[in-house]
Amino acid sequence: MKTYFAIASASAALVSLFVFLSPAYAHMPQAQPPGIARTDLQRHDLTAPGREVVQVRVDFAPGVVAPKHSHPGEEIVYAIEGLLEYQLEGKPPVTLKAGEVLFIPAGANHRVTNVGSGNAAELATYIVEKGKPLVVLGK
Repeated sequence: MKTYFAIASASAALVSLFVFLSPAYAHMPQAQPPGIARTDLQRHDLTAPGREVVQVRVDFAPGVVAPKHSHPGEEIVYAIEGLLEYQLEGKPPVTLKAGEVLFIPAGANHRVTNVGSGNAAELATYIVEKGKPLVVLGK
């Protein structure tokens, strides 16, 4: 019985290693800071070679800051609820309320803060290079 569990444990470890080293892992969502929840809505290849569109709903608890990061393509933000402040590197802050939009250029470092007193949410649409991580932490 001990041999069976040792083999099962070793097999599980190998499968885990394979998953984390495989190219498909690049598409898996990265761990989010507490108070941020990402819900993947859709992902589709585009007719432009090597590009895909990804739509994600991102929910922010009050006062939460998404640390500086960028994306391997353009991001189009639509504020669903609350007040979100976007700080793009080298630009003045922009605050969006429900129904407002923002364009974030490819590779632009930015951070997002829920500056309202309640929850906030955005619909993020990314047009990105296929096979690259969706979120790259900023320096």
